[in-house]
Amino acid sequence: MIIASLTMSAVLVVFIVPLTILFFIYLSNILLLIYQRNSEVKADPLSEVWDSARKTIASFWDIYARIWHGYELHGVENLPEGPGILVYYHGAIPIDYLYFLSRLFLWKKRLCLSVADHFVFRLPGLKLLLEVTGVMPGSREECLIALKNGHLVSVSPGGVREALFSDESYQLMWGNRKGFAQVALDAKVPIIPMYTQNVREGYRMFKERRFFRQLYESTRLPFTPPYGGLPVKFRTYIGEPIPYDPNITTEELVEKVCKGGFLFSFQTKTAVQALISKHQTIPGSIWKALLERFDKRCK
Repeated sequence: MIIASLTMSAVLVVFIVPLTILFFIYLSNILLLIYQRNSEVKADPLSEVWDSARKTIASFWDIYARIWHGYELHGVENLPEGPGILVYYHGAIPIDYLYFLSRLFLWKKRLCLSVADHFVFRLPGLKLLLEVTGVMPGSREECLIALKNGHLVSVSPGGVREALFSDESYQLMWGNRKGFAQVALDAKVPIIPMYTQNVREGYRMFKERRFFRQLYESTRLPFTPPYGGLPVKFRTYIGEPIPYDPNITTEELVEKVCKGGFLFSFQTKTAVQALISKHQTIPGSIWKALLERFDKRCK
């Protein structure tokens, strides 16, 4: 009984914060449903009619971010006034990205539309939250329309695969994905790299990946549960925008960067990797990330 109790306690400690985050996400959706019913809102979920509800939800997540991760956002001045594509590294849980969306809305009253994996839209009970926060499947047509309407659009080329199978080495797992680059060329907008320091130290995946990798590749569903939730320091860095260049091809935009260097002419992968190299200890250290909560010199 003692061993069973200790084992159960350890399991709860390991998974309690990820489960708490999931609870708060569903709570956010419930609050939006209450707002919709009480205010009889029938407007487009992306319209300004929903801004007061967005502000309430964003304020809650921003408070959580400040308390639990001492969250900081740097480089907002690098965001264009008009449309652009944000490209970011995907942690085991993209809670850092939720923090970014919340603070961006509170600081700039600006909505960034988010491209998400199809499995997200299969989750029950989150439809309104996804609509109001601008989460979309991210077809080429949807992204072009969003950019044409002046929105920022964010995408993580590594997606769920990067979330599940990257680790404290912060390896980018983009494969041959270059659709975001083609959209940027078609819309003639800049690409802005983004990365959150210590995101892998906050939440991790289990090391045994072969079985889960095979399972994911055959089902495209994330069966691997994240664990952790330690209050490590989170800092999101927005890099310098990579401007639109009418003379560059999609392949050059994505693949040419693999040759290295810091040429800021549509070298998206290098730009994201440069942010990681500049701001992250490799391999990541949980203890160092925890100590950074108290080290003002790390700013």
